[in-house]
Amino acid sequence: MKQSFILFDPNLSRIDAGAILSAASPNCGRFIVVTEKERATLAIFGTNEHGTDRNKTEVAFYIGLKYMEQIQKKEGKSKGSKFACAPMMDWTDRHCRYFLRLLAPNALLYTEMVTAQAVRHGDRGRLLGFDPAEHPVALQLGGSEPALLAEAAHTGMHYGYDEINLNVGCPSDRVQSGRFGACLMGEPALVRDCISAMRDAVDIPVTVKSRIGIDEHDDYEFLRDFIGTVAQSGCDTFIVHARKAILAGLSPKENREIPPLRYPFVYRLKQEFPALRIVLNGGVRDLDAARGHLEHVDGVMIGREAYHNPYFLAELEHALHGTPLPARETVVAKYVDYVEARLAEGVRLNAMTRHVLGLYLGRPGARQWRRQLAEGACARGAGAEVIREALQRVA
Repeated sequence: MKQSFILFDPNLSRIDAGAILSAASPNCGRFIVVTEKERATLAIFGTNEHGTDRNKTEVAFYIGLKYMEQIQKKEGKSKGSKFACAPMMDWTDRHCRYFLRLLAPNALLYTEMVTAQAVRHGDRGRLLGFDPAEHPVALQLGGSEPALLAEAAHTGMHYGYDEINLNVGCPSDRVQSGRFGACLMGEPALVRDCISAMRDAVDIPVTVKSRIGIDEHDDYEFLRDFIGTVAQSGCDTFIVHARKAILAGLSPKENREIPPLRYPFVYRLKQEFPALRIVLNGGVRDLDAARGHLEHVDGVMIGREAYHNPYFLAELEHALHGTPLPARETVVAKYVDYVEARLAEGVRLNAMTRHVLGLYLGRPGARQWRRQLAEGACARGAGAEVIREALQRVA
Protein backbone atom coordinates (compact mmCIF):
# COMPACT_ATOMS: atom_id res chain seq x y z
CA MET A 1 0.00 0.00 0.00
CA LYS A 2 1.37 3.40 -0.89
CA GLN A 3 1.88 6.10 1.72
CA SER A 4 -1.09 8.38 2.38
CA PHE A 5 -0.76 12.09 3.11
CA ILE A 6 -3.19 14.60 4.54
CA LEU A 7 -2.81 18.25 3.58
CA PHE A 8 -4.47 20.49 6.15
CA ASP A 9 -5.30 23.71 4.32
CA PRO A 10 -7.64 25.84 6.46
CA ASN A 11 -7.91 28.84 4.14
CA LEU A 12 -6.64 28.23 0.62
CA SER A 13 -8.87 25.46 -0.71
CA ARG A 14 -8.77 26.77 -4.27
CA ILE A 15 -5.20 25.48 -4.64
CA ASP A 16 -5.21 22.26 -6.59
CA ALA A 17 -3.49 20.12 -3.97
CA GLY A 18 -3.90 16.97 -6.01
CA ALA A 19 -1.91 18.31 -8.93
CA ILE A 20 0.79 19.56 -6.59
CA LEU A 21 1.07 16.19 -4.84
CA SER A 22 1.22 14.34 -8.13
CA ALA A 23 3.92 16.64 -9.45
CA ALA A 24 5.91 16.47 -6.23
CA SER A 25 6.16 12.70 -6.01
CA PRO A 26 4.44 9.96 -8.02
CA ASN A 27 4.82 7.63 -5.03
CA CYS A 28 2.80 9.63 -2.55
CA GLY A 29 -0.34 7.59 -3.00
CA ARG A 30 -3.74 8.92 -2.10
CA PHE A 31 -4.24 12.24 -0.35
CA ILE A 32 -6.90 14.12 1.56
CA VAL A 33 -7.32 17.91 1.67
CA VAL A 34 -8.99 19.19 4.84
CA THR A 35 -10.32 22.76 5.00
CA GLU A 36 -11.91 23.82 8.26
CA LYS A 37 -10.52 26.99 9.80
CA GLU A 38 -9.87 30.53 8.66
CA ARG A 39 -6.20 31.03 9.45
CA ALA A 40 -3.70 30.01 6.81
CA THR A 41 -1.57 27.34 8.45
CA LEU A 42 -0.27 24.10 7.08
CA ALA A 43 0.38 20.75 8.77
CA ILE A 44 1.36 17.62 6.93
CA PHE A 45 0.96 14.11 8.27
CA GLY A 46 1.57 10.70 6.78
CA THR A 47 1.13 7.02 7.47
CA ASN A 48 3.11 4.09 6.20
CA GLU A 49 1.65 0.79 5.07
CA HIS A 50 1.29 -0.31 8.71
CA GLY A 51 -0.65 2.77 9.74
CA THR A 52 2.21 4.15 11.83
CA ASP A 53 2.54 7.93 12.06
CA ARG A 54 5.30 9.34 9.88
CA ASN A 55 5.13 13.03 10.83
CA LYS A 56 7.43 15.34 8.91
CA THR A 57 9.11 12.74 6.76
CA GLU A 58 11.48 13.89 4.06
CA VAL A 59 8.79 13.44 1.42
CA ALA A 60 6.25 15.33 3.52
CA PHE A 61 8.62 18.24 3.89
CA TYR A 62 9.24 18.25 0.15
CA ILE A 63 5.55 18.25 -0.65
CA GLY A 64 4.92 20.93 1.96
CA LEU A 65 7.52 23.23 0.45
CA LYS A 66 6.16 22.75 -3.05
CA TYR A 67 2.64 23.31 -1.79
CA MET A 68 3.52 26.52 -0.02
CA GLU A 69 5.34 27.77 -3.12
CA GLN A 70 2.11 27.31 -5.07
CA ILE A 71 0.12 29.10 -2.36
CA GLN A 72 2.49 32.06 -2.50
CA LYS A 73 2.25 32.22 -6.28
CA LYS A 74 -1.53 32.06 -6.25
CA GLU A 75 -1.80 34.67 -3.53
CA GLY A 76 0.62 36.92 -5.39
CA LYS A 77 1.91 40.32 -4.35
CA SER A 78 -1.34 42.00 -5.30
CA LYS A 79 -3.39 40.73 -2.36
CA GLY A 80 -1.55 42.73 0.29
CA SER A 81 -2.51 46.16 -1.02
CA LYS A 82 -5.44 48.13 0.38
CA PHE A 83 -5.53 50.46 -2.60
CA ALA A 84 -4.84 50.42 -6.29
CA CYS A 85 -4.49 52.79 -9.22
CA ALA A 86 -7.02 52.04 -11.93
CA PRO A 87 -6.16 50.97 -15.48
CA MET A 88 -6.68 54.05 -17.66
CA MET A 89 -6.35 54.04 -21.43
CA ASP A 90 -3.67 56.40 -22.78
CA TRP A 91 -2.55 57.20 -19.24
CA THR A 92 -1.26 54.30 -17.17
CA ASP A 93 1.62 53.33 -19.44
CA ARG A 94 4.96 52.14 -18.09
CA HIS A 95 6.28 55.68 -17.54
CA CYS A 96 3.21 56.69 -15.59
CA ARG A 97 3.40 53.57 -13.45
CA TYR A 98 7.06 54.12 -12.63
CA PHE A 99 6.26 57.65 -11.50
CA LEU A 100 3.27 56.55 -9.41
CA ARG A 101 5.36 53.85 -7.76
CA LEU A 102 7.69 56.55 -6.44
CA LEU A 103 4.71 58.05 -4.64
CA ALA A 104 3.03 54.87 -3.39
CA PRO A 105 5.26 51.84 -2.72
CA ASN A 106 2.33 49.63 -1.69
CA ALA A 107 -0.29 50.52 -4.29
CA LEU A 108 -1.23 47.89 -6.84
CA LEU A 109 -0.72 49.40 -10.30
CA TYR A 110 -2.54 48.39 -13.47
CA THR A 111 -1.59 48.59 -17.11
CA GLU A 112 -3.78 50.12 -19.74
CA MET A 113 -6.09 47.48 -21.17
CA VAL A 114 -4.34 45.27 -23.73
CA THR A 115 -6.47 43.07 -25.94
CA ALA A 116 -5.75 39.36 -26.09
CA GLN A 117 -5.47 39.64 -29.87
CA ALA A 118 -2.78 42.32 -29.48
CA VAL A 119 -0.82 40.09 -27.11
CA ARG A 120 -0.85 37.33 -29.72
CA HIS A 121 -0.09 39.42 -32.80
CA GLY A 122 1.45 42.68 -31.56
CA ASP A 123 4.83 43.90 -30.36
CA ARG A 124 4.92 42.19 -26.99
CA GLY A 125 7.96 44.06 -25.77
CA ARG A 126 6.22 47.37 -26.34
CA LEU A 127 2.85 46.22 -25.05
CA LEU A 128 3.93 44.20 -22.02
CA GLY A 129 7.39 45.37 -21.03
CA PHE A 130 7.78 47.18 -17.72
CA ASP A 131 10.40 48.20 -15.17
CA PRO A 132 10.90 45.84 -12.19
CA ALA A 133 10.39 48.83 -9.88
CA GLU A 134 6.71 48.84 -10.86
CA HIS A 135 5.90 45.70 -8.82
CA PRO A 136 3.26 44.89 -7.76
CA VAL A 137 1.71 45.46 -11.17
CA ALA A 138 -1.29 43.85 -12.88
CA LEU A 139 -1.93 43.32 -16.57
CA GLN A 140 -5.46 44.12 -17.67
CA LEU A 141 -6.68 42.11 -20.65
CA GLY A 142 -9.63 42.63 -22.95
CA GLY A 143 -11.33 39.83 -24.84
CA SER A 144 -14.08 37.22 -24.77
CA GLU A 145 -12.50 34.06 -26.19
CA PRO A 146 -11.45 31.74 -23.35
CA ALA A 147 -8.59 30.06 -25.19
CA LEU A 148 -7.16 33.33 -26.50
CA LEU A 149 -7.43 34.98 -23.08
CA ALA A 150 -5.73 31.98 -21.48
CA GLU A 151 -2.88 32.31 -23.96
CA ALA A 152 -2.56 36.04 -23.28
CA ALA A 153 -2.68 35.50 -19.50
CA HIS A 154 0.06 32.90 -19.75
CA THR A 155 2.19 35.32 -21.75
CA GLY A 156 1.58 38.05 -19.18
CA MET A 157 2.62 35.75 -16.36
CA HIS A 158 5.89 34.99 -18.12
CA TYR A 159 6.53 38.71 -18.56
CA GLY A 160 6.45 38.93 -14.77
CA TYR A 161 3.07 40.45 -13.94
CA ASP A 162 1.73 39.87 -10.44
CA GLU A 163 -1.92 39.63 -11.47
CA ILE A 164 -4.04 39.28 -14.59
CA ASN A 165 -7.29 41.25 -14.71
CA LEU A 166 -10.17 40.86 -17.16
CA ASN A 167 -11.89 44.07 -18.28
CA VAL A 168 -15.65 43.71 -17.92
CA GLY A 169 -16.27 47.40 -17.31
CA CYS A 170 -15.22 49.51 -20.29
CA PRO A 171 -18.31 50.93 -22.08
CA SER A 172 -16.72 52.35 -25.24
CA ASP A 173 -18.15 51.54 -28.67
CA ARG A 174 -14.77 50.32 -29.87
CA VAL A 175 -14.56 47.81 -27.04
CA GLN A 176 -18.15 46.65 -27.50
CA SER A 177 -17.55 46.00 -31.19
CA GLY A 178 -14.91 43.47 -30.15
CA ARG A 179 -17.39 41.83 -27.75
CA PHE A 180 -15.56 42.67 -24.57
CA GLY A 181 -15.68 45.24 -21.81
CA ALA A 182 -18.91 46.12 -20.00
CA CYS A 183 -21.17 44.39 -22.52
CA LEU A 184 -19.86 41.07 -21.15
CA MET A 185 -21.82 41.65 -17.96
CA GLY A 186 -24.77 40.41 -20.00
CA GLU A 187 -22.99 37.07 -20.50
CA PRO A 188 -21.87 35.97 -17.02
CA ALA A 189 -21.44 32.31 -18.03
CA LEU A 190 -19.02 33.35 -20.76
CA VAL A 191 -17.06 35.50 -18.32
CA ARG A 192 -16.93 32.55 -15.92
CA ASP A 193 -15.55 30.33 -18.68
CA CYS A 194 -12.98 32.97 -19.64
CA ILE A 195 -11.76 33.29 -16.06
CA SER A 196 -11.63 29.51 -15.63
CA ALA A 197 -9.46 29.18 -18.73
CA MET A 198 -7.19 32.00 -17.60
CA ARG A 199 -6.81 30.56 -14.10
CA ASP A 200 -5.91 27.17 -15.56
CA ALA A 201 -3.15 28.82 -17.60
CA VAL A 202 -1.37 30.75 -14.85
CA ASP A 203 -0.07 30.53 -11.30
CA ILE A 204 -0.89 34.11 -10.35
CA PRO A 205 -4.22 35.71 -9.33
CA VAL A 206 -6.83 36.33 -12.03
CA THR A 207 -9.34 39.06 -11.17
CA VAL A 208 -12.32 40.83 -12.73
CA LYS A 209 -13.10 44.54 -13.04
CA SER A 210 -16.75 45.32 -13.76
CA ARG A 211 -19.53 47.87 -13.37
CA ILE A 212 -22.58 47.38 -11.13
CA GLY A 213 -24.79 46.85 -14.17
CA ILE A 214 -25.50 47.74 -17.78
CA ASP A 215 -28.36 49.69 -19.36
CA GLU A 216 -31.69 48.60 -17.88
CA HIS A 217 -29.99 45.79 -15.92
CA ASP A 218 -29.23 48.02 -12.98
CA ASP A 219 -30.77 46.34 -9.94
CA TYR A 220 -28.68 44.74 -7.22
CA GLU A 221 -29.92 41.26 -8.08
CA PHE A 222 -28.35 41.50 -11.55
CA LEU A 223 -24.97 42.41 -10.01
CA ARG A 224 -25.28 39.70 -7.36
CA ASP A 225 -26.07 37.01 -9.93
CA PHE A 226 -23.21 38.15 -12.17
CA ILE A 227 -20.68 37.97 -9.35
CA GLY A 228 -22.06 34.66 -8.13
CA THR A 229 -21.80 33.08 -11.57
CA VAL A 230 -18.28 34.33 -12.27
CA ALA A 231 -17.10 33.30 -8.80
CA GLN A 232 -17.86 29.70 -9.79
CA SER A 233 -14.61 29.91 -11.78
CA GLY A 234 -12.63 30.21 -8.55
CA CYS A 235 -12.04 33.94 -9.01
CA ASP A 236 -11.99 35.52 -5.56
CA THR A 237 -11.28 39.20 -6.31
CA PHE A 238 -13.70 41.61 -7.97
CA ILE A 239 -13.05 45.31 -8.57
CA VAL A 240 -16.41 47.00 -8.99
CA HIS A 241 -16.94 50.48 -10.41
CA ALA A 242 -20.01 51.65 -8.49
CA ARG A 243 -21.77 53.01 -11.59
CA LYS A 244 -23.68 51.15 -14.25
CA ALA A 245 -22.54 51.44 -17.85
CA ILE A 246 -24.86 52.82 -20.51
CA LEU A 247 -23.78 51.03 -23.66
CA ALA A 248 -25.41 53.35 -26.19
CA GLY A 249 -25.73 57.12 -26.17
CA LEU A 250 -22.96 58.04 -23.73
CA SER A 251 -19.24 58.49 -24.31
CA PRO A 252 -16.73 56.78 -22.00
CA LYS A 253 -16.22 60.13 -20.25
CA GLU A 254 -19.96 60.58 -19.76
CA ASN A 255 -20.18 57.02 -18.46
CA ARG A 256 -17.74 58.03 -15.73
CA GLU A 257 -19.87 60.99 -14.70
CA ILE A 258 -23.58 60.67 -15.55
CA PRO A 259 -24.71 57.31 -14.12
CA PRO A 260 -25.05 57.78 -10.36
CA LEU A 261 -22.68 56.15 -7.91
CA ARG A 262 -24.32 53.40 -5.90
CA TYR A 263 -21.82 52.49 -3.23
CA PRO A 264 -24.34 50.45 -1.18
CA PHE A 265 -24.46 47.91 -4.02
CA VAL A 266 -20.74 47.26 -3.60
CA TYR A 267 -20.96 47.18 0.19
CA ARG A 268 -23.75 44.63 -0.04
CA LEU A 269 -21.64 42.40 -2.27
CA LYS A 270 -19.08 42.12 0.51
CA GLN A 271 -21.83 41.30 2.99
CA GLU A 272 -23.31 38.57 0.81
CA PHE A 273 -19.98 37.21 -0.45
CA PRO A 274 -17.71 37.54 2.60
CA ALA A 275 -15.15 35.08 1.21
CA LEU A 276 -14.56 37.27 -1.86
CA ARG A 277 -12.20 40.22 -1.95
CA ILE A 278 -14.24 43.23 -3.05
CA VAL A 279 -12.49 46.41 -4.20
CA LEU A 280 -14.54 49.58 -4.76
CA ASN A 281 -13.85 51.95 -7.65
CA GLY A 282 -15.49 55.22 -8.65
CA GLY A 283 -15.42 58.74 -7.23
CA VAL A 284 -12.80 58.14 -4.53
CA ARG A 285 -11.13 61.56 -4.35
CA ASP A 286 -10.07 62.14 -0.74
CA LEU A 287 -8.78 60.34 2.34
CA ASP A 288 -12.05 60.49 4.23
CA ALA A 289 -13.89 58.82 1.36
CA ALA A 290 -11.25 56.08 1.10
CA ARG A 291 -11.33 55.39 4.84
CA GLY A 292 -15.13 55.31 4.81
CA HIS A 293 -15.27 52.78 1.98
CA LEU A 294 -12.67 50.57 3.64
CA GLU A 295 -15.04 50.08 6.54
CA HIS A 296 -17.25 48.13 4.13
CA VAL A 297 -14.95 46.60 1.50
CA ASP A 298 -11.45 45.16 1.21
CA GLY A 299 -9.85 47.81 -0.97
CA VAL A 300 -10.32 50.99 -2.97
CA MET A 301 -9.21 51.77 -6.50
CA ILE A 302 -8.32 55.34 -7.45
CA GLY A 303 -8.91 56.48 -11.01
CA ARG A 304 -8.65 59.96 -12.52
CA GLU A 305 -7.76 61.59 -9.20
CA ALA A 306 -4.50 59.63 -9.16
CA TYR A 307 -3.58 61.11 -12.52
CA HIS A 308 -4.67 64.71 -12.06
CA ASN A 309 -3.49 64.88 -8.44
CA PRO A 310 -0.86 62.13 -8.13
CA TYR A 311 0.37 63.23 -4.70
CA PHE A 312 -2.97 62.00 -3.39
CA LEU A 313 -1.55 58.49 -3.78
CA ALA A 314 1.33 59.39 -1.46
CA GLU A 315 -1.15 60.73 1.09
CA LEU A 316 -3.23 57.57 0.80
CA GLU A 317 -0.12 55.43 1.16
CA HIS A 318 0.80 57.35 4.30
CA ALA A 319 -2.69 57.03 5.76
CA LEU A 320 -3.17 53.32 5.03
CA HIS A 321 0.35 51.92 5.32
CA GLY A 322 2.19 54.46 7.46
CA THR A 323 4.80 55.14 4.78
CA PRO A 324 6.48 58.52 5.33
CA LEU A 325 5.33 61.19 2.90
CA PRO A 326 8.01 61.74 0.24
CA ALA A 327 9.15 65.25 -0.61
CA ARG A 328 7.97 66.12 -4.10
CA GLU A 329 11.49 67.26 -4.98
CA THR A 330 12.83 63.83 -4.03
CA VAL A 331 10.25 62.15 -6.24
CA VAL A 332 11.21 64.41 -9.13
CA ALA A 333 14.92 63.68 -8.67
CA LYS A 334 14.31 59.93 -8.80
CA TYR A 335 12.08 60.29 -11.82
CA VAL A 336 14.74 62.34 -13.61
CA ASP A 337 17.14 59.40 -13.27
CA TYR A 338 14.53 57.18 -14.89
CA VAL A 339 13.84 59.75 -17.62
CA GLU A 340 17.51 60.04 -18.53
CA ALA A 341 17.79 56.27 -18.91
CA ARG A 342 14.74 56.16 -21.18
CA LEU A 343 15.93 59.14 -23.25
CA ALA A 344 19.07 57.16 -23.97
CA GLU A 345 16.82 54.43 -25.37
CA GLY A 346 15.08 56.86 -27.70
CA VAL A 347 11.90 57.60 -25.70
CA ARG A 348 10.54 61.11 -26.28
CA LEU A 349 10.69 63.45 -23.29
CA ASN A 350 7.06 64.54 -23.50
CA ALA A 351 5.96 60.89 -23.36
CA MET A 352 7.27 60.93 -19.79
CA THR A 353 6.74 64.48 -18.56
CA ARG A 354 3.02 64.45 -19.36
CA HIS A 355 2.45 62.14 -16.40
CA VAL A 356 3.91 64.50 -13.79
CA LEU A 357 2.05 67.71 -14.68
CA GLY A 358 -0.23 67.41 -11.66
CA LEU A 359 2.45 66.73 -9.05
CA TYR A 360 2.29 70.26 -7.65
CA LEU A 361 -1.47 70.68 -7.91
CA GLY A 362 -2.60 73.29 -5.39
CA ARG A 363 0.97 74.29 -4.50
CA PRO A 364 2.70 77.62 -5.18
CA GLY A 365 4.31 77.57 -8.62
CA ALA A 366 2.10 74.76 -9.94
CA ARG A 367 1.15 76.72 -13.05
CA GLN A 368 4.78 77.49 -13.89
CA TRP A 369 5.66 73.82 -13.36
CA ARG A 370 3.02 72.69 -15.84
CA ARG A 371 3.84 75.37 -18.40
CA GLN A 372 7.58 74.70 -18.33
CA LEU A 373 7.05 70.98 -18.82
CA ALA A 374 4.33 71.28 -21.43
CA GLU A 375 6.27 73.74 -23.57
CA GLY A 376 9.83 72.64 -22.94
CA ALA A 377 9.34 68.91 -23.37
CA CYS A 378 8.09 69.32 -26.95
CA ALA A 379 11.20 71.15 -28.17
CA ARG A 380 13.54 69.26 -30.49
CA GLY A 381 16.35 67.64 -28.55
CA ALA A 382 14.75 68.39 -25.18
CA GLY A 383 16.33 66.53 -22.30
CA ALA A 384 15.97 66.06 -18.58
CA GLU A 385 17.16 69.63 -17.97
CA VAL A 386 13.60 70.70 -18.82
CA ILE A 387 12.40 68.95 -15.67
CA ARG A 388 15.19 70.42 -13.57
CA GLU A 389 14.37 73.90 -14.79
CA ALA A 390 10.67 73.38 -14.06
CA LEU A 391 11.60 72.28 -10.55
CA GLN A 392 13.35 75.57 -9.96
CA ARG A 393 10.06 77.36 -10.66
CA VAL A 394 8.42 75.69 -7.65
CA ALA A 395 11.44 75.46 -5.33
